[in-house]
Amino acid sequence: MTTGYTDDHATAGTKAELPALETWPSQYADDYEVTITIPEFTSICPKTSLPDFATIVVTYVPDGRCVELKSFKEYLLAYRNLGIFNENVVNRVLADLVAAVRPRRIRVCGVFTPRGGIQTTVEARWPNAPRP
Repeated sequence: MTTGYTDDHATAGTKAELPALETWPSQYADDYEVTITIPEFTSICPKTSLPDFATIVVTYVPDGRCVELKSFKEYLLAYRNLGIFNENVVNRVLADLVAAVRPRRIRVCGVFTPRGGIQTTVEARWPNAPRP
């Protein structure tokens, strides 16, 4: 069966240059949780060039650094014109936040609005949960 999807579609956006994520030092050594909700996230489907809309929720426990929200907003806005699959969005955001913040743990969840009657929810965690 031919779908018309290529390896270029599959990897689109995963290596794109995006604005840097800035951080600042946390003032607390104890565990506390930060939740950031982005209700108006947009990106572009690399196959159809149609827009994708999502609510992205990031929840993390800092380990010395927190993400600076203005830089995070600029980083997320760069996805607006980026061709990238939903799964890659969530995993890319996770990887970039882990590299910048080095949290104790982090979860990124993207709830993408329905297209063609199908809603997609993608979740990624670090460190990865053990598989059964």
